[in-house]
Amino acid sequence: QVQLVESGGGLVQPGGSLRLSCAASGSIFSIDAMGWYRQAPGKQRELVAAISSGGTTNYADSVKGRFTISRDNAKNTVYLQMNSLKPEDTAVYYCNKGTYYSGNYYSYDYWGQGTQVTVSS
Repeated sequence: QVQLVESGGGLVQPGGSLRLSCAASGSIFSIDAMGWYRQAPGKQRELVAAISSGGTTNYADSVKGRFTISRDNAKNTVYLQMNSLKPEDTAVYYCNKGTYYSGNYYSYDYWGQGTQVTVSS
C-alpha cells in the first residue's frame, strides 16, 4: 500500500527557512504526481504546491516566489523548500499523492501523517 512519511517541520522565526521531505513507498514514484497541502487551525486544508511526474509545478498564490517543490525519483522523495516564512504559514503540512489533468493537480486519498510548521518569534 502507498505510504507517505513527512519530516522536517519545526519552529522557525519569521523570515527563516525550512525544508520538508516526504518519503514515498508502495507505488511507482517516478510516475506519480505529488503535492503538499497545509491545514491551519480552524481552516480548510489547502494545496500549497504540486509537481507532476515530468516536473511541472503549481503553487498557491500565497507562497509563489517563497516556496519550491522538487522531487528526487531515485530516492522516492518529494521536497518543499520554504523560504521567507511568515506567521501565516503556520500549519500542519501534509504530503499527498495525486494526478494532473488539464494542468491542474487533483489529490488521491493518500496522505502522510503531517508535520507541524510553526513560524513565530
